[in-house]
Amino acid sequence: MLPLSIIGWDQQITLWLNSFHTPLTDSVWMLFSNTRIWFTAYFAVMVMLILRLGWKKGLTVVVGIILTIVLSDQLSSLVKDTVMRLRPCYTTLMLDGGLNWPLNRPNFFGFFSSHASNCFAFALTSWLGFRAGGGKCRIYGFCVFIWAALVALSRVMMGAHYFGDILVGTLFGLALGLMMAGLTRAVLKKLD
Repeated sequence: MLPLSIIGWDQQITLWLNSFHTPLTDSVWMLFSNTRIWFTAYFAVMVMLILRLGWKKGLTVVVGIILTIVLSDQLSSLVKDTVMRLRPCYTTLMLDGGLNWPLNRPNFFGFFSSHASNCFAFALTSWLGFRAGGGKCRIYGFCVFIWAALVALSRVMMGAHYFGDILVGTLFGLALGLMMAGLTRAVLKKLD
């Protein structure tokens, strides 16, 4: 038996994770994949940041978060259109392997996951923003990173992404979030 390539492992892990679905869990995963719900959560977090940090520092962190999400979304779309890796729901091998995809078919290309990138970038930038007000904000950090992980995983469960797509999206989002949080922190120091 030949060893699997990275792509082969990616396909096998994706099919394995995707196999843990039921009609009930499909509804839950669709909820996590729904971006309309995010905007309400984003808005609530941004309001809390302004209340915690004051309007000047809070608004600075909010602008940093908005720029982070816009950059994450646009760069991930640029990479998708450049790499042009078909999503698993458009791949005969994956469909024949038993891939579940209860969503309407998304656009064709999926590398790397914008959902994972955007959520982890938001999670890290907002968590570090809250920490700028003092304190560790452990509960918020725990909740927002669990939420980001569930959103990322929902993309595999919906058949929209390979596991590798969400892994790269997560790493990209964390790196971008860290970079943008650093820039935001530099601006906050000038405001002191």
